[in-house]
Amino acid sequence: MTTTSAESSYTARHLSVLEGLEAVRKRPGMYIGTTDSRGLMHCLWEIIDNSVDEALGGYCTHIRVVLHADASVTVEDDGRGIPVDLEPKTGLTGVEVVYTKLHAGGKFGGGSYTASGGLHGVGASVVNALSSRLDVDVDRGGKTHRMTFHRGEPGTFTDPATGPSPESPFAPFVSRSELAVVGKVARGRTGTRVRYWADRQIFPKSAVFSYDELVTRVRQTTFLVPGLEITVRDERGLAGTPGEQGPHEETFVHTGGSVDFVDYLAPDTPVTATWRLEGSGTFKETVPVLDDRGHMTPQEVERDCEVDVALRWGTGYETELRTFVNIISTPKGGTHQAGFEQGLLKVVRKAVETNARRLKVSTRDASEKIEKDDVLAGMTAVVTVRLAEPQFEGQTKEVLGTGPVRAIVSRVVEKELAALFGSTKRDDKAQTSLLLDKVVSEMRARVSARKQKEISRRKNALETSSLPSKLADCRTDDVERSELFIVEGDSALGTARLARSSEFQALLPIRGKILNVQKASISDMLRNAECAAIIQVLGAGSGRSFDLEAARYGKIVMMTDADVDGAHIRTLLLTLFFRYMRPLLDAGRVYAAVPPLHRVEVIGSGSRKNEYVYTYSEVELQATLKKLDKAGRRYKDDIQRYKGLGEMDADQLAETTMDPRHRTLRRVTAADAEAAERVFELLMGSDVAPRKDFIVAGAANLDRDRIDA
Repeated sequence: MTTTSAESSYTARHLSVLEGLEAVRKRPGMYIGTTDSRGLMHCLWEIIDNSVDEALGGYCTHIRVVLHADASVTVEDDGRGIPVDLEPKTGLTGVEVVYTKLHAGGKFGGGSYTASGGLHGVGASVVNALSSRLDVDVDRGGKTHRMTFHRGEPGTFTDPATGPSPESPFAPFVSRSELAVVGKVARGRTGTRVRYWADRQIFPKSAVFSYDELVTRVRQTTFLVPGLEITVRDERGLAGTPGEQGPHEETFVHTGGSVDFVDYLAPDTPVTATWRLEGSGTFKETVPVLDDRGHMTPQEVERDCEVDVALRWGTGYETELRTFVNIISTPKGGTHQAGFEQGLLKVVRKAVETNARRLKVSTRDASEKIEKDDVLAGMTAVVTVRLAEPQFEGQTKEVLGTGPVRAIVSRVVEKELAALFGSTKRDDKAQTSLLLDKVVSEMRARVSARKQKEISRRKNALETSSLPSKLADCRTDDVERSELFIVEGDSALGTARLARSSEFQALLPIRGKILNVQKASISDMLRNAECAAIIQVLGAGSGRSFDLEAARYGKIVMMTDADVDGAHIRTLLLTLFFRYMRPLLDAGRVYAAVPPLHRVEVIGSGSRKNEYVYTYSEVELQATLKKLDKAGRRYKDDIQRYKGLGEMDADQLAETTMDPRHRTLRRVTAADAEAAERVFELLMGSDVAPRKDFIVAGAANLDRDRIDA
C-alpha cells in the first residue's frame, strides 16, 4: 500500500525543468568534467580555443592570456570580434547570444568556421554560467562594445575607482539587455577581450590555474597553428611559479608546424629523420538540419578530412604519441589514432616480410610476428586531423568518435609511409633499414622477455634453477628482505661470499665494465653476457615489459671499488637501470655501497687491543687524525688505503660495507627524470662533442692526486 501511494504521488510536478544556464550551475561536471583545478583549466581552454578558432580561420595572429593577482584571467585576441548586431531569432546581440545561450555560436552549419575546436556551442556560455563575473569587450566598427555578466545574467556592475571586482554592486537588466559602447578604436582594428572571475560557489579555493599546464597547452597550440603568437603573463606572485618574484611573461610562436612539435617532444637520439605524412579524404555523413519551418530534417552532407602526421623513431623504447582534432588534444585517442596505428602496423609488417631474409625473420613462426608495441617503441608522433563538426564523446572532447576518419587516416598513412619504404633515395633507404632493424630487435626483446619471465622464477625444492651459475643466491623467499649485491670482479666475490649473510644477501659478480647501453641497441644489450645475466637474475624483464612486482630482490646494491674504474662501472650499471629498468630507480630500490677508503690502526693503551677506525674520504681521514692527536691517542703511520674490495678481509668487508647494522648505503633515485636523461646522454651517449666540451670545461677543477696511475 505504501509503495503504491509513493508511485502515485511521484508526478510531473516533481520534475525540475532546468532552463538556460541554471542547468550548467546545477550539473557543472557534465560540461567541464570536474570542479577541481582540472575543471577550472578546462574553462580557460574554452575561452582560449575560441580565439584559436579565429586563428585557424586566418583572422587572428596574436592572443594574450593574463593571470591576474585577483584570481581573474583575461584572454585577448585580434580576431574579427564577436558580432555586435542583433540576432534575428532571439532579438539579442551576438555577444549576449554567445555568452548566455547554450548551443549557440558560429560553428554550426559551416558558415563561419570550416574546422574549429569549439563545436558544441556551449563553451563560452558554460564559462559565463560558472563565473561570479565575466566582462566582454569587443572592438568592431571603430568602437569598443562592452557587456558584463554575473553568474550568466547580463547587467551592470558599479565598480569603485580601484577597478573591477565581482563583489561590486550588480544590477541585472530588467526590460531589455544593452550592449554599451565604452570607447573608440581605429577603424580597421578588431578583436575580443574576455576577463572573468571563476565562481567560488562552484570551484573550491584549492582550485587554481596551473601556470605550467597553461604554458604546455599554449606551446602545443603554437606548434599546431604555425605563425600564431601567444603571450602568457602571470601576475599572481604564487610561490613555486616562475612569477614568484614579480610579473612573468613568455611569448610562444613556431613556424614549422607538427615537424617542429615532434622534434621538441622527442626525448632520445634519432634513428630516422622526422617524416611528414599529409593527405586528405572525403566521407558522407547524415546530419539533422533545421529547416525554415523549425523542423529538424536529416540531410546527407559530404565532409572533407585533412590528415597531417609527423613522426620519427629514436633509440629509446618509450612512445610519445599526441593526437589532435582541429588543434583540440584528444588524450584518450579515438578513430584517428586507431587509423594511424592500423596503417602504420600494416606498412611495417609488409616491409618486414619483404626484407625477411636480411632481417633473419621467419614468416612461418607465429612468435616472430610484429605487434603494434614493437612498431610504436621509440616513436614520437603528432597526428592531427581537421574536419568540420567532428563527433566527440562528451563536452571535454577527449575521444574522437567520427567513424569514417579511421579509414581516411589509415589510407593516408599507408600511402605516404609505403612511398618512403619504397624510396630509392639513399637517405630514405638507410633510415628505413635502421627502422626495420629496430622493430625486429623490439620484437625479439619482447619474445625474450616473455621467455625470461617464464623461467626466472625463484627456485624451490621441486624445480631446478635456470639462473646463471655464477650467482650466489640467498635462501629467503621474502622479496622485501632480500638484497642483491652486484660485485666487481671474482676477487671481490670471494671476500664478499665469506662476508655476506647467505640468508638474505645474494651475490652476482660482473667482469669489469659492462656494455654502455646508452649507445648500444636493444639486441646488442640482450646479447651482452653481463647485461643479460643482470636482467635474468632480477627476473622482472626489461624495457616496456619490465614488471616491478616480479623483481626477485628488494634491494639492488652496486658494490664497486672506490676508484675511478669503480665509479665508471657504477655509471654503466646505472645507465642500464635507467634505460631498461627505470621503475627500480623510481621505487628507490637501487643503492650504491659505500666502502671505506682508509683504515687507521689506533694503538691501544696498556692491555687494550688495537682498534681500527675506517674513514670514507680524504677530508674525513684528516679530521679523524686531528681528533686522535688532540686526544693524545697514538696510531700507526702506515695508514691503509683500500684500492679495491678484494684487499679487505671478510670481517672488514662485512663490518664496513655489507652488515646492515654498520654499513652505509647511498640510495640512487631519478627524481628529476629530464635532468638525469640529459646527464646520461652527455656522459654515455653517442654524441662525443658535448662530452669533450664537458671534460675540457671541468679540467681546471681536477685534483691530479686523485688520478689512479
